[in-house]
Amino acid sequence: MSHAATKPARKRHWRRLFVVAVVLGAYPAFVMVATYSQFFAAGLPGGRNGPADAYRHSLASAIVAYTSSPRCVDLVTAVMERGGQGNAARAMDAHNNRLGARIGAAADSWTAMQQAVLAAVNEGAIDARSPDQITWLAPDAWQERLY
Repeated sequence: MSHAATKPARKRHWRRLFVVAVVLGAYPAFVMVATYSQFFAAGLPGGRNGPADAYRHSLASAIVAYTSSPRCVDLVTAVMERGGQGNAARAMDAHNNRLGARIGAAADSWTAMQQAVLAAVNEGAIDARSPDQITWLAPDAWQERLY
């Protein structure tokens, strides 16, 4: 095979890689923009470990489950939150991710999904143990951060 014949094949290879990279980057960007636009509008306290953190996790998980699959949420939770093992913040995040995924998977519209997540957060509590209730840590553990 000549050197000239491999040049178009290499170009196609790089174009495919570029398209895959754009697609793989576009979905997480969409989820982040959709999540943070609602997060800022909600004005909840406790950006880390509080109600705002619980809202952000449950909403992002609901968005992923609604637009793709709850299995994607399970995978991300296993990797990012170590399945909820290690500390109270990870356990809280994993709990809220699971509940958000259930809400997203059951929603029949984008608006209904967003409303159900916010309603679940409004019904949430400190150290809630029920798999059907959003949870967060006690106020002394809250940090006013965006993540």
